[in-house]
Amino acid sequence: MNLYTFAFAAALLAPFAASAEEMTFAWTPNPQTPQVDVAIQKGYFNDAGLDITFVAFNTGREGFEALVGGQVDVTFMAEFPAAVGALTGAEFAVVGDLARYTGSRVIVNTEGGAVASPEDLAGKRIGTTIGTNVNFYLDEVLKQAGVQAEVVGAAPPDLVPALARGDLDAIVPFPTFYGAAESTLGDTYAELREPGYEVHYILAASPKMTGERAAALDAFMGALARADADVKADPQAAMEAVSASMQGAMTPEALGAMWKDVDVGLKLDTGLADLLVAEAAWVLSKGVVKGEAVTTDAMLGHFAPDALKKAAPDAVDLP
Repeated sequence: MNLYTFAFAAALLAPFAASAEEMTFAWTPNPQTPQVDVAIQKGYFNDAGLDITFVAFNTGREGFEALVGGQVDVTFMAEFPAAVGALTGAEFAVVGDLARYTGSRVIVNTEGGAVASPEDLAGKRIGTTIGTNVNFYLDEVLKQAGVQAEVVGAAPPDLVPALARGDLDAIVPFPTFYGAAESTLGDTYAELREPGYEVHYILAASPKMTGERAAALDAFMGALARADADVKADPQAAMEAVSASMQGAMTPEALGAMWKDVDVGLKLDTGLADLLVAEAAWVLSKGVVKGEAVTTDAMLGHFAPDALKKAAPDAVDLP
């Protein structure tokens, strides 16, 4: 794993009292989790008595593996690794859902023919990254349309070049590659935005954090709930905080455009559990993991809402 401690953390976090609770959080600056950026900027973690070490991984899956392996206390990730973790018997708890990305899409190179509806994808060569949430989304689009296509697996950075060369008719990449696809294809760029799947950017915690260290998790979620309220009250300031964390890689204006497809808000509900159950069933159907289907009740057994419920009671909607 490519694990490193954020150099910016020391600069952003003020000095701590000797009694501060140490905690390790797997999180990388990104456009979709402004609550973390605001909590750092305004010192809310400090106020909560937390001394947080931020570490980064190349993927959410690696962060989740580090959580399961005891290397970190809490991790941020898209929801898909949690579905796989539930199938494999991993010990973890979903403690919050920071934001939902609503702009999932199929990207088309119109040089290979126009695609006006999902039905037009029939027989097309469509690239995606196999065994991931974008592969799940593509399969759902094809299933709902009642058509079959040739699904071609490729690494995330290879999809846009392959589409531009004409090796593929369409792609379903991770959202971070949408901009590159549009700028590369230019006038031949087209997209299909089919509803039915939202990427959930979630927080998962170790058994220790929901057990003997529950007080630290309460403090952590309390700081994020405080920041969540600030994001809702002043989205522009939140965009500026995110841009600063990303060292200008995205401007506040670019974030504003992206956030049109992002439902930012800390919550935890059965909709996330239902999605994880559906993803787990899909993983089993693909033979990626062998095991038994996960029921909704079993999936909810991996949810630990207490810390969020204490911090923001209205944010939790679970049985």
